[in-house]
Amino acid sequence: DITLFCGSPSHTEVSLQAKSENKSPKSSGALHKLRKEWIEPILIAVVLVTFIKTFFFQNFKIPSGSMEDTLLVGDYLFAVKFLYGTKIPFTDHVIWKIRDPKPGDIVVFRSVEEKKDLIKRVVAMGGQTLEIRDTKVFVDGVEEILPPHAKITDSLVIPAGVSTRDNLGPILIPEGMLFTMGDNRDNSYDSRFWGFLPVKNVKGKALFLYWSWNSEPPIYDIAHKVRWNRIFNPIK
Repeated sequence: DITLFCGSPSHTEVSLQAKSENKSPKSSGALHKLRKEWIEPILIAVVLVTFIKTFFFQNFKIPSGSMEDTLLVGDYLFAVKFLYGTKIPFTDHVIWKIRDPKPGDIVVFRSVEEKKDLIKRVVAMGGQTLEIRDTKVFVDGVEEILPPHAKITDSLVIPAGVSTRDNLGPILIPEGMLFTMGDNRDNSYDSRFWGFLPVKNVKGKALFLYWSWNSEPPIYDIAHKVRWNRIFNPIK
């Protein structure tokens, strides 16, 4: 017969085992709680925000007065991205496209020249002929109606030989290109100066304002710092 002898554990082994049994459930429970209550929700939120900003909506801030009085400095807006199609990250492949930008749309786009996001109004698209005569804009021979909050404030009309601000063309807009202008017609650096905007550079259509902050009143004057009447206004 074979007899198996099981020796008694040493004091050190018993002590280590006790410590392990005492600490393991408590520490693992704390880690599980941390993961469930903090790490997982944060990771999910980051993924959702990244997905939404990549494919659906993105927020932008208005830094200059080139779109006054349609958009003011300190306006914060959401632009819808999937309307014109969303690019798969790191590629030029477009998905979920509903339509192309058209005249009247206010678009957010990546500036080729300045390497930053800008916002302007589309005035003409590929295949159309544009002409500016003494500040009046004509598309295919039809005079454009100035948008409701757009403005021309300078009484001086600049001749074509001096600047393209008030007199230009006629010019044919190439296919795949847009001609854009700021609603503040006398104070906007736009297609009149830097040329056509490639449709592929458009990131989205301005949708609505979600916040508007006026930097002019003193900081304690909250009632006038926030432009309450502009919040949630659709952009037209």
